[in-house]
Amino acid sequence: MSGITHDYMEDYIRSLIPESTDKFKELEDFAKEHKVPIAQKETAKFLEFMVSMKKPLRILELGTAIGYSAILMYEASGYKASITTIERDENMIKYASENFKKYNLEDKIEIKAGDCLEVLESLEEPYDLIFMDAGKGHYNHFLPHCLRLLKEDGIIVADNVLFRGMVASNDLVKRRKITIVKRMRKYLDIVSKDENLITSVIPMGDGIAVTKRR
Repeated sequence: MSGITHDYMEDYIRSLIPESTDKFKELEDFAKEHKVPIAQKETAKFLEFMVSMKKPLRILELGTAIGYSAILMYEASGYKASITTIERDENMIKYASENFKKYNLEDKIEIKAGDCLEVLESLEEPYDLIFMDAGKGHYNHFLPHCLRLLKEDGIIVADNVLFRGMVASNDLVKRRKITIVKRMRKYLDIVSKDENLITSVIPMGDGIAVTKRR
């Protein structure tokens, strides 16, 4: 379990979500078999909801993995969004590229290979929605670039912000994760206290923070 909510609550919420079918079932099974972290079930449903409500035409994703979230967001947008996703792991780039080609999405979803921070620095076009799901210890470093690239009415959805509950409780912190926890706390502190931003932190999945400008 995630350590974010009581197990019985997490089990119940997940039981309300229909089982995945077709491509998403294939992707989830592949991720489980190869131990690739993808968005948790309830996080994926929340992301689907946000995209279907916002209807973004341009989406930026930090952290591609096997392409699960990117494909989910594309479909949730009504098959209209143009998605740019950043990934530095060569194996993940290979898997994601194969999946995008398999589902005829190579013209809809563009992978930019490289370090997230370096790629962010090179981007200039604005985005309607940014999904932050890479380099948990660097969210506070990504933020200035994400705000620069975010449209005035855009939304940033950041995953894993409570990091197995460690960000909220010192009792759960593992010594080797102290740096990540401190940096994630800094990120949440910045987006929560900036008077120009509105942020809601949701104890779902591994913790989600949704941020927009006032």
